[in-house]
Amino acid sequence: MLCTKLKSMPAKVQKAVFPAAGLGTRFLPATKAQPKEMLPIVDKPIIQYGVEEAIHSGIQNIIIVTGRGKTAIEDHFDVSFELENLLEMRGKKDLLAIVRSVSDMINVSYTRQKEALGLGHAVLRAAELVGDEPFAVVLSDDVIDAETPCLRQLLDVYEFFCSPVVAVMEVPPENISAYGAIDAEPIAHNGCRDRVFRIRDLVEKPKPSEAPSNLAIIGRYVLIPEIFQSLSAIEPGSGSEIQLTDALRHLLRTRPIYAYRFEGTRYDAGDKLGFLKATVEFALRRHDLGGPFRAYLKGLAL
Repeated sequence: MLCTKLKSMPAKVQKAVFPAAGLGTRFLPATKAQPKEMLPIVDKPIIQYGVEEAIHSGIQNIIIVTGRGKTAIEDHFDVSFELENLLEMRGKKDLLAIVRSVSDMINVSYTRQKEALGLGHAVLRAAELVGDEPFAVVLSDDVIDAETPCLRQLLDVYEFFCSPVVAVMEVPPENISAYGAIDAEPIAHNGCRDRVFRIRDLVEKPKPSEAPSNLAIIGRYVLIPEIFQSLSAIEPGSGSEIQLTDALRHLLRTRPIYAYRFEGTRYDAGDKLGFLKATVEFALRRHDLGGPFRAYLKGLAL
């Protein structure tokens, strides 16, 4: 039932959970001593793109689920007195403003995931900090460039339907086994019939021959606190891990869940090729780098 029919407003989403406890083995040896979330795309770490997306979507409270060896993430969003003092003494006001903007941009809390037991387990670790309110989940590996932030697009759908929403995109059928896939029916929303879907079922990493569709779940979610009960109730699934997709399937028994085919370009920064594509394309869009970098690329003997 729509919120408008209920004549009530949904609870405002004020927190976003960032699971960041993974080992980043696909980027070894670079991630042997630093978190993959801190690998830079041009001059900003991967995780900062997701944090800025949350801020531009109206969310100011960030919960980062970390693990062993992830202190660089905490240091990045903390105040750096020594660096700020040095930059101030040397009169480098532009760099000082950049450094201070990082530590001033959000209210951040941390919780630990001591074992890598899956995305669902990481989200469950944030239950105490989230409390009894709706929240977003952002997977920083998915860097999404969009005119309207992807998370803001999902929040608009959540506020209309008063129900959980997941971001989806079409992928080649042969690649669907790398994602969660949905079985869903399109519904009309704001004059469109090909962006909003009511989910009938969800499957984590199905074989291409068994996938219900080629609509893949991407790393943006707007969830309700009842998801924690579902996460606690389910058994380990794919990879012997607690899967968020399985918990959503459990939650689907008692309430509707929607999917939104977002507008924008998604880069899989957790993959080497996706990371390189993001670096090149973000650099080309920079007003200070785009021109010289484009000239350099044109001069390569490819």
